[in-house]
Amino acid sequence: MGLKAKIGDYNQLIKFRLTFTVVLSSVFGYLIGYSGNLNWTELWALIIGGFLVVASSNGLNQIVEKNYDILMTRTENRPLAQNRMSVLEAGIFCFITGIIGVVVLGSYLNSYAAILGIVSLISYAFIYTPLKRVSSIAVVVGAFPGAIPPLLGWVAATGEFSAVAGILFLIQFIWQFPHFWAIAWILDDDYKKAGYRLLPLKTGRSKKSAIIIIASSLLLVPLSLVPYMIGMSGIISMLVITASSILFSYFAIKLYRSLSIKDAKTLMFASIIYNPLVLISLLIDKI
Repeated sequence: MGLKAKIGDYNQLIKFRLTFTVVLSSVFGYLIGYSGNLNWTELWALIIGGFLVVASSNGLNQIVEKNYDILMTRTENRPLAQNRMSVLEAGIFCFITGIIGVVVLGSYLNSYAAILGIVSLISYAFIYTPLKRVSSIAVVVGAFPGAIPPLLGWVAATGEFSAVAGILFLIQFIWQFPHFWAIAWILDDDYKKAGYRLLPLKTGRSKKSAIIIIASSLLLVPLSLVPYMIGMSGIISMLVITASSILFSYFAIKLYRSLSIKDAKTLMFASIIYNPLVLISLLIDKI
């Protein structure tokens, strides 16, 4: 195998674009929490350490799901599924990157950051991943490590937990439900090939499942007011986040009316825009 092909396989193993997005949310959390002159050493430690931990988590996810990835069109070409990479090679890589990532977080930031890195890695790779074939409760479990990045960034900047940190965690936690259920709606047929159950109910693409997606989206509307109410942000970000949450909920209602994959894709793309928009508005308001 050539070097370019090998790099491509590792890019697939760590899910580079997803890893980059996760690290970016932790950077926003750090910038929202930091005060004074920016500490570039800390920021780079967060980026590098966070990237390695997330890369390790994604690689471990594919090791656990190796025999199921080959069954789905979306994942059948992954390096482990196609035996272009051995489980041993991937395991060694994930072990090394995971350990180095946690050490970087603990050495250059603080012990809280390292602990959050460990918790996110273990809960994602060894709890959420196996649960995907058992019950849709996996989405709830997976939302915990998924909501850790902005919290980790805040803790890395401040060295403490606080109400603000809790709000950053809660917004990202709740946002994941409509986000992942929109993806599950689109890929439901493919997921069923591997025995994954990720939509809210066994009824699948149904009105009942869509109602739960609407409910999770609507929760973001009152939550949008909380940062302003506790003095975390100003009026501008409150208006931006509230308007975005209402629009997000509107797309969920459209999905309920049509039950179509097209509207599920619209909701998914809206969710991809929603999360960074919230974090950017909070950061701009702070500045």
